[in-house]
Amino acid sequence: MPTNSHLIAPDLTHASEAGDTPAALARREFLRQMFWTAGAAGAATLGLPGMARAASTYDLANIGALASADANGICLPSGFTSRVVAVSGEKPALNSSYTWHTAPDGGATYATADGGWVYANNSEVASGRGGVGALRFDRNGQVVNAYRILTNTTSNCAGGATPWGTWLSGEEYSSGRVWECNPLGTTADAVVRPALGIFKHEAVAVDPIRKIVYLTEDETTGRFYRFVCSASDWPSGATRPALSSGTLQVLKFKALSNNNYPGSTFNVKLANLVEWVNVSRPAVAQSTVRASLGSKAPGTVFKGGEGLWYFAGIVYFSTKGDNRIWAYDHAAQTLQCIYDFTTASTVNKVLSGVDNLTVSSNGDVLVAEDGGNMELCVILPDRSVKVLLRVTNQSSSEITGPAFSPDGTRLYFNSQRGGRNGSGTGITYEVTLPSA
Repeated sequence: MPTNSHLIAPDLTHASEAGDTPAALARREFLRQMFWTAGAAGAATLGLPGMARAASTYDLANIGALASADANGICLPSGFTSRVVAVSGEKPALNSSYTWHTAPDGGATYATADGGWVYANNSEVASGRGGVGALRFDRNGQVVNAYRILTNTTSNCAGGATPWGTWLSGEEYSSGRVWECNPLGTTADAVVRPALGIFKHEAVAVDPIRKIVYLTEDETTGRFYRFVCSASDWPSGATRPALSSGTLQVLKFKALSNNNYPGSTFNVKLANLVEWVNVSRPAVAQSTVRASLGSKAPGTVFKGGEGLWYFAGIVYFSTKGDNRIWAYDHAAQTLQCIYDFTTASTVNKVLSGVDNLTVSSNGDVLVAEDGGNMELCVILPDRSVKVLLRVTNQSSSEITGPAFSPDGTRLYFNSQRGGRNGSGTGITYEVTLPSA
């Protein structure tokens, strides 16, 4: 297998379950089961001995009501603070020549050897003017550098961090591909990964235990994909795959025929059995393939696939076309809708325009709104929904790229078309969480 030596070495920022202690694995399984059953009794057991939450991450179940907007126009719960770390068209760091890109979108953080970290962030600009930029922070959280790690690509919307320390950036257009980037490197390090499919790419997530890459497609008649690495692509003992040899598949509910949408007559609240169907002509744009196959096009229809995250054996993803959050359980081979705006209770009906998402180390699913009222919401393991923050001074924008710092004490996100005093071409924020 290729060594990809130009890409950074594996780190512990996104450590896989394979390296977890028995206690950590037990906690992950506890959270997984809690999300799956969504029982009030399960919620009450969070204080059990041996199930303590990670010390470095604030318990988002404790957040209260939002306070009035701060100086940055952001409403936050008590104890949270915000600051601006980058503005499109401006240089984030004095010693950097890089001007922060426009339309900031998906992002992730990476620990650095000096105790600092990097926030890698996409630029959703069309016609070969997109790419990925990066903010470098020192151990005290100060921005000390900014630079490009991918250029001359199109509509880089979301993507995903890998367990081996790289950033997979997806292009959101019909001939879009996935590019693998080095968060600590340069644009010369970026490598295209065509084996991950040709379609309107949104997000990417990696299951390192089963050696599978999951992908969402932002298309009204899109699919939910996975790339199963071949044995030669990700050999036993290897820290990473080559991402060049494997099988591209789409998910299909067993109870639905191909090319059908799980509408009102299909109970998505149940953990429905699924199967995976090989993609027809994976080297061809999938919208073209589906058009030629018509009703025979493989897989279940998902309307506008967006955010995606792997956590404790569960893959979470959002679909903006129907305002749903899904949870796929690999072990059970089931897919279940854990949040549906249409059928949500009055108290939980606060999350709309679902888009980018991330999952905290405590198993809380954070979902950013594209639309709605510019909120970042939290779906807790008991499936109740809380509002974490609201941006009040910007209109016609969306929240993108939520990502925790490696130690879990800070949270980054963007207003894609925001500015310091309202509308603009993009602004990036940092929120500091209270002490645990």
